[in-house]
Amino acid sequence: MPDDLVHDRDAAWTLLAEWTQSEALRRHALAVEASTRAYARRFGEDEGAWGNVALLHDFDWERHPTLEQHPQDGAPVLRERGYPDWFVRAILSHAHHTDVARETQLERTLFACDEMSGFVHACGLVRPDGIATLEPRSVRKKLKQPSFARGVNRDDVVQGAQELGVDLDEHIAFVIEALRPIAGELGLRS
Repeated sequence: MPDDLVHDRDAAWTLLAEWTQSEALRRHALAVEASTRAYARRFGEDEGAWGNVALLHDFDWERHPTLEQHPQDGAPVLRERGYPDWFVRAILSHAHHTDVARETQLERTLFACDEMSGFVHACGLVRPDGIATLEPRSVRKKLKQPSFARGVNRDDVVQGAQELGVDLDEHIAFVIEALRPIAGELGLRS
């Protein structure tokens, strides 16, 4: 049963929609899902399971919007719904304050894709053509502007690429490519 659940995107989306009313937060979940799925393909891993972890990584943020609560207060909900420990652990590991070390490729990938997907999405929102022609150098330029997408932790962006063992520009380009097919779902011009 848990194996079926970790691959059931409809169940993951239903849980996300039940707990998340914000369109922006839903779009963030979709962006992180797309990036994480793309890395799963690259690494020869389980795309469906990895995608569902990414889709649900912030599912509890609206109800638990503080570091004292998120994502640790959402973890019991996932367990009650039948998600296995490795799935819940991956979600817990995406936040520094939980002190859950990122040990698996999935955990490192989720962490790397979280902030980067959000930042690339923000870059696309301010461009006339969305992310259609977005390049890593433009993203790097925006990273140097503290007032732009100030909620994105720049140190986490850099650390995420390092933990994946990829060059930052390569990671940026990879995430851009992963998000292009879903630009419309993300509210980006295409």
